[in-house]
Amino acid sequence: MKYTVRTLAAATLAAGTAVSLAACGGDDSTSAASSYDGEIGATDLSAVCPSTVTVQTDWFPEAEHGPLYDLLDPAGDGKDALDINADNKVVSGPLFDGDNGFTGVDLEIRSGGPAIGNQTVTSQMYQDQDIMLGYVDTDESLQQSDSMPTVGVMATMEKSPQMIMWDPETYPDVKEIKDLKEKDATVLVFPDRPYVRYLTGAGILDESQIDESFDGAPANFVAAGGAKAQQGFSSAEPYNYENTIDGWKKPVDYQLVHDAGFPTYKSTLAVRSDAKDDNADCLKELIPVLQRGTKSYMENPDAANDLIVQAVSDFNAGWIYDADNAVYGHETMRDEGLVANGSDGTLGSFDADRLQEVTDIVTPIFAEQNTPVKDGIAMDEIATNEFLDPEVSL
Repeated sequence: MKYTVRTLAAATLAAGTAVSLAACGGDDSTSAASSYDGEIGATDLSAVCPSTVTVQTDWFPEAEHGPLYDLLDPAGDGKDALDINADNKVVSGPLFDGDNGFTGVDLEIRSGGPAIGNQTVTSQMYQDQDIMLGYVDTDESLQQSDSMPTVGVMATMEKSPQMIMWDPETYPDVKEIKDLKEKDATVLVFPDRPYVRYLTGAGILDESQIDESFDGAPANFVAAGGAKAQQGFSSAEPYNYENTIDGWKKPVDYQLVHDAGFPTYKSTLAVRSDAKDDNADCLKELIPVLQRGTKSYMENPDAANDLIVQAVSDFNAGWIYDADNAVYGHETMRDEGLVANGSDGTLGSFDADRLQEVTDIVTPIFAEQNTPVKDGIAMDEIATNEFLDPEVSL
């Protein structure tokens, strides 16, 4: 689940929960199969993959999901077969592999967050086993490794956009998160976040500074007039606060939590561990398509961004996201290296040493929260590079 500043009214959240209950049933299809009947191109997934590849995302449509929407070929042959299901918060259509053409299967992109009653993506994947891939953070995968294990098969981001932001006018000397400690600034966050436990456990912030009453709305930060810091995503909040948040509309400064020493992989594409082998033939062909979709989106995001903005508008669920938001999100992912090649030069790869570092950080945190990491877990149980095409890179 994506935790960042989201301006959703309580009534909308309740409505989203109701929608999710209707959409969670494993037997009910959330969207019809596409009407596309074009010829299958050079990449044929029809023999090894389900007729519809279902992906559960962690929020409403946004630039972070752009590579998925790019695969729907929104400016090409696939555009007329696209379906935006406003009731179930789903976008679907024929799955394309760029110049390789139609793959012979459909892609269904399900929204997360309030659209699934703010349940975790992991819980959705176990409730509805039609979901092949879900956006699961590495720390979430570790937390659920004993009860609902998942394994990452592609890193959608090299760096997490999770950040702590502050007012540069109030705190002109603050350059990093750790500088907020000596200022004794209150930091607004969602409760029970592993990265927050890391920040306090490592002495970067004091526990006394942490305010876990944050509800996603900007009101508390704005009312404090710059005295409080707040969590957010670098690919969204800086733009929103400078341009759209009434009562603020000025720049904020921030540091990525990644750069403060919490290197989790955010929103990895993951499968249920018990389904990995059964889907191996599909994943071997599908994951390189997803890699190429990421490369395509990062090089030319316009059509996918247009579809994202249209879907958000059609959903009308309280999540506000316009063309400027999408442009900012894409540019930030590019400029900050949020989407980048892995340490081995391959787009979407995992680094075993980094996985071990995250495991070492969160193991005592989750033990304290009574959601212990699986005893003796191996790094290839958390994530694997076996399905990636090493030739695909930015």
